[in-house]
Amino acid sequence: MAPVRGDGMRGLAVFISDIRNCKSKEAEVKRINKELANIRSKFKGDKTLDGYQKKKYVCKLLFIFLLGHDIDFGHMEAVNLLSSNKYSEKQIGYLFISVLVNTNSDLIRLIIQSIKNDLQSRNPVHVNLALQCIANIGSRDMAESFSNEIPKLLVSGDTMDVVKQSAALCLLRLFRSSPDIIPGGEWTSRIIHLLNDQHMGVVTAATSLIDALVKRNPDEYKGCVNLAVSRLSRIVTASYTDLQDYTYYFVPAPWLSVKLLRLLQNYNPVTEEAGVRARLNETLETILNKAQEPPKSKKVQHSNAKNAVLFEAINLIIHSDSEPNLLVRACNQLGQFLSNRETNLRYLALESMCHLATSEFSHEEVKKHQEVVILSMKMEKDVSVRQMAVDLLYAMCDRGNAEEIVQEMLNYLETADYSIREEMVLKVAILAEKYATDYTWYVDVILNLIRIAGDYVSEEVWYRVIQIVINREEVQGYAAKTVFEALQAPACHENMVKVGGYILGEFGNLIAGDSRSAPLVQFKLLHSKYHLCSPMTRALLLSTYIKFINLFPEIRTNIQDVFRQHSNLRSADAELQQRASEYLQLSIVASTDVLATVLEEMPSFPERESSILAVLKKKKPGRVPENEIRESKSPAPLSSVTQNNAHVNNSHSKLNNSNANTDLLGLSTPPSNNIGSGSNSNSTLIDVLGDMYSSNNNSSAVYNTKKFLFKNNGVLFENEMLQIGVKSEFRQNLGRLGLFYGNKTQVPLSNFNPVLQWSAEDALKLNVQMKAVEPTLEAGAQIQQLLTAECIEDYADAPTIEISFRYNGTQQKFSIKLPLSVNKFFEPTEMNAESFFARWKNLSGEQQRSQKVFKAAQPLDLAGARNKLMGFGMQLLDQVDPNPDNMVCAGIIHTQSQQVGCLMRLEPNKQAQMFRLTVRASKETVTREICDLLSDQF
Repeated sequence: MAPVRGDGMRGLAVFISDIRNCKSKEAEVKRINKELANIRSKFKGDKTLDGYQKKKYVCKLLFIFLLGHDIDFGHMEAVNLLSSNKYSEKQIGYLFISVLVNTNSDLIRLIIQSIKNDLQSRNPVHVNLALQCIANIGSRDMAESFSNEIPKLLVSGDTMDVVKQSAALCLLRLFRSSPDIIPGGEWTSRIIHLLNDQHMGVVTAATSLIDALVKRNPDEYKGCVNLAVSRLSRIVTASYTDLQDYTYYFVPAPWLSVKLLRLLQNYNPVTEEAGVRARLNETLETILNKAQEPPKSKKVQHSNAKNAVLFEAINLIIHSDSEPNLLVRACNQLGQFLSNRETNLRYLALESMCHLATSEFSHEEVKKHQEVVILSMKMEKDVSVRQMAVDLLYAMCDRGNAEEIVQEMLNYLETADYSIREEMVLKVAILAEKYATDYTWYVDVILNLIRIAGDYVSEEVWYRVIQIVINREEVQGYAAKTVFEALQAPACHENMVKVGGYILGEFGNLIAGDSRSAPLVQFKLLHSKYHLCSPMTRALLLSTYIKFINLFPEIRTNIQDVFRQHSNLRSADAELQQRASEYLQLSIVASTDVLATVLEEMPSFPERESSILAVLKKKKPGRVPENEIRESKSPAPLSSVTQNNAHVNNSHSKLNNSNANTDLLGLSTPPSNNIGSGSNSNSTLIDVLGDMYSSNNNSSAVYNTKKFLFKNNGVLFENEMLQIGVKSEFRQNLGRLGLFYGNKTQVPLSNFNPVLQWSAEDALKLNVQMKAVEPTLEAGAQIQQLLTAECIEDYADAPTIEISFRYNGTQQKFSIKLPLSVNKFFEPTEMNAESFFARWKNLSGEQQRSQKVFKAAQPLDLAGARNKLMGFGMQLLDQVDPNPDNMVCAGIIHTQSQQVGCLMRLEPNKQAQMFRLTVRASKETVTREICDLLSDQF
């Protein structure tokens, strides 16, 4: 019986039916193995298979592969199908190759030659099949093999329109994998002029290609703006009957319109030419006018297409941010959508209004919709729309409506979805601080936040309220009274206990005159919460109690009893037991004056930007709306999670000498030059960018490695795109660095890749290991990279890291030296004058000393020189040198192989404004290295 011809392929249909009817996996595998054996025998034995049979068997192999089974034969038969003149056979051949053939296959040359033959064919169907196969594979080999043919097909006047479309899309696919495939020069204008092509399909495909090219090289393709505006104007002003083939439910070419509007958003300003700008504004006004017209159809497809063009036009208006009339009109148009029954439209309207709220021209118009937005926040069924309403309220907030918006958000917070509570808490805290004219209101808001959503109040929020209270005397008494009242609630969140413990420990005396808040009442109230709290909070409360002894001597006995009780208990937490014991001894041994000095009131914090905004941006990278009316679109500086906490961490270290890194808040801060021990050592490398952030936000890079000779933490590198902070710690011959990469732009940095540049020979002296980081650094976000270093023997240079990434499609690359000079492995050594000079004389050999005389880099500053030497790692020895102006230091460099003792003497000459630096060490190379590092640094 002759086989059935045509596209039916009855054998394939029967095989698929058999597979579907299998009752078990084993039956399916058995049927497939049977079919594979049959196909293999046909390919090997019967050399007279015609094209139809080859096509049928290749289809079966393709189906088996898609079921998840490996196919290791049939590739040659598929390649043979490419030479067929029949469309169906050639199509199946290309499909098989696109899915199954690996780019490293031995058949790839045959495949490329067959594709080239089809590209030269006069049959447009064959050309399109070849282009689709190239795009589907999309490999580097394909890009290199057809980098000449495809651009020629695209711009040639002889090429059919349907082929131009495919060529544009194929070129776009290859460009994404191999950006260098697109030729420059005269090809640029020829590609741009495709926007003037008469065929709308060609223009649509070309617009997608040009949009990708513009993102990579905006200046080269800037000529596309005039043509895009012209084409968009013709589409928008055309009747739906003028573009019948490309009209979708009475909307002329909606997909092309959206693509053109997005293309124009790559430039800001879109154009400098007055005529082009006027035509664009007229086009945008026409789009807004058409949106107001009665719908020409009741079908949802009509409204979807119409609104797609409208929202993209509004995005372009927001992007330009230069036409007050258009911005106000766009705001009014979006305001109408807030009450639309379509959930998606309400969401999109809220999202666009978030951006409009940051424009100086439309901010007031957005505020007119405040009541509707509040209603959306409370009543919307969809949580994503409610969240967007919260974003819009945050964006539209200013001094005029701050109290009302904050109160509404607090009211809603009690019933808000758990998924958005933490974000709402951060936003309320930011708004309350930013627009507080009366800080009693700010204190009330934060305490309400803790009461309503204590589990979602991060440390940064309650740290901040403490800092503000300490810095403002007028609110201290009110804060103490309010937090005392809040603590009287039967159920009290632990964060409230932390705030209460801290504030009452500092300012409880301001409310002690009232019998209802007498010292003993305050103490008993706090201690009633003690057993319900975590160890960290208990440690804070113990510190509050010792503060109470200073504030209220009359309750000393009560507090000492508590300390005594916790000192004698076999506590599971050794730190708490030790703290209680030491506080007890401090209260017994120290005199009143000494106690008052040790437990003095917290000094004011330096005024800094709040860190809460940085936390919010980290949680929602790229999605947090700005809450300020912007006049320009420069990148916003990053702030640190802990920039306002460093002072809190250090101010109370004197309370506990045995653990100098634990403060009243129970936080761990890293020591300046030693790795902390204990379970908290891993948490010492924390976010540091905000602490050292420089307000310099110009286009030049800020990069100075030399300053890290004398410090371990700071901003290592900064330009308009990226900020790199470093925090490091060292012990003996081991070191650990935390690098913090902060994206200062409004777009993600892709292909982010820091690579260590350190030769194998250098690694024998300093072994550096670097952990990998995520390849994408989101907008406004920050990531951390940990490095470990082991000093095996002394070395002269420091490692370099090469950082590369893509920003707006453009490759960026630069190298920076790591702050890993050999002095980081110094251990300070104490010596008296006799020991120092005895050792100095012993190191008098020619190979053991190095000396340099140099001019002071600035007016001679002895105090500044002393500060630098104290940060260098050696021990600065006072009252050792007979000349009080001379500075002498001693230290030991730890390496894996040996310890190298080192002495240093710096002698200033005030009259000549010169320094003489002398270094002596037990190893010749160390003397040179230390001398080279320190020379010209004073």
